[in-house]
Amino acid sequence: MNQNLAENSLPANDAAADLTIYSLRGSFSLFCHSMKRYLPFVIVAGVALAAVGSGAMLYRAKRPQLNAIPASNSVAGNSNTESVHIRGNPDAPVTLEEFGDFQCPPCSIFAAFGEELLKEYDSRLRIVFRNFPLAAHEHAREAALAAEAAGFQGKFWEMHDVLYREQATWSKASNVRELFESYAGTIGLNLDQFKTDIDSEKAKERVDSDHARGESLGITMTPTLYINNQPVEGRDKSPEGVRAAINAALVGKSQT
Repeated sequence: MNQNLAENSLPANDAAADLTIYSLRGSFSLFCHSMKRYLPFVIVAGVALAAVGSGAMLYRAKRPQLNAIPASNSVAGNSNTESVHIRGNPDAPVTLEEFGDFQCPPCSIFAAFGEELLKEYDSRLRIVFRNFPLAAHEHAREAALAAEAAGFQGKFWEMHDVLYREQATWSKASNVRELFESYAGTIGLNLDQFKTDIDSEKAKERVDSDHARGESLGITMTPTLYINNQPVEGRDKSPEGVRAAINAALVGKSQT
């Protein structure tokens, strides 16, 4: 009886196996059919991801590398160079050199932060401003010329502050010269002298000299900051990052 039971059970096992194989074949066929339908989308998605990935790597590869300021080209302690605008203690152990654009909103934010830093670090910090007007900003160069013209009368920083404070107004004006002249009067400049100086070759030379200095360092955007001749990287251009860099520079000075 057991033998008959075993013999009778074989066809059932074979049938189950055939059913399983048939089911697998059906599933595989359905999978292949689905893949044929969605294969074009998979290919497009793969190409897009590859393009994004390679684009990101290309972006990283093309990011400009900032050069350190050579010691021979640094700002001297008591520099009499007319194109250097220093705010703070001229003999401070730490120098924060900014390349700025008067029409650049982040530069306006940094201008206010710079004043905080000078109060916070007192005699240990000085700030140097360099003109780096960007071509994308319509009135940036003329604003730089206005600041230099004010500097000829000893009021560069007064004009610097007004230009940043009123940035939202003059940036959208059709005739910025009128506004710049009104600012000149507000800070007590000789207006006739200001009108002459803003168009002078000397003012243009100062702006161009600063810009050339920035280009030689690989600068392409504003604000770009240097602390004791070393560039502040983009990831560190935050209040915490700048303070950390200043503190590190102070420690380095104390050790030397």
